[in-house]
Amino acid sequence: MAMVKIFLAGGVVMWPLLGFSVLGLALILERLFFWFGLSVRQERIVREFLTLYRRDPASAYRRLQKNTGLPLPRIFLTALELDRPNPDDFRLALETSAQAEIPLLKRFNTIFDTIISLAPLLGLLGTVLGLITSFATLRLGEGGGQTALEVTSGISEALVSTASGLVVAIVTLLFANLFRGLYRRQIALIQEYGGHLELIYRHNYERGGSPNASAG
Repeated sequence: MAMVKIFLAGGVVMWPLLGFSVLGLALILERLFFWFGLSVRQERIVREFLTLYRRDPASAYRRLQKNTGLPLPRIFLTALELDRPNPDDFRLALETSAQAEIPLLKRFNTIFDTIISLAPLLGLLGTVLGLITSFATLRLGEGGGQTALEVTSGISEALVSTASGLVVAIVTLLFANLFRGLYRRQIALIQEYGGHLELIYRHNYERGGSPNASAG
């Protein structure tokens, strides 16, 4: 009940702030689940693939096919499914496929930025509306208890909405920065492991072997 009273004290802007908080929480949970899955599975799978690819490209290719739900395996498969490309074409396929994965890795960033920007502004709007209410109920020459109560209510609305907007923005900002850091790390891993795969492929290609894993 106390939370309900605080919510109602914040005025009309508390409703869009509530919507932002629910939306932000849902998207944060989705991103946490996504990045947790990547951190637990992907790096181990890619390391195993690169080790196996040196010895048995066909078996390594089949290993990747079982993990197409992860970005790096999808990137590698795009290049490995080409019909004996030269090393330059192989690198181009890796780079193109990596670019195609970026929207998935940066998913919801725009929504997070919108919440971070608008939540404090809605809080500020609530502050202005609360102060307007306070001044509208303040009558010169009258100092009755009812007037004081109305003024206090308006100030309460101003303070609650401001605090709520800041809380929503700060929490969203913390997680948005976390996801940006994970995104940068993922891009670094794509470049690192993509470079390893390209070197192995180039070595096999120059030896005249069968570097096309899907051919096996």
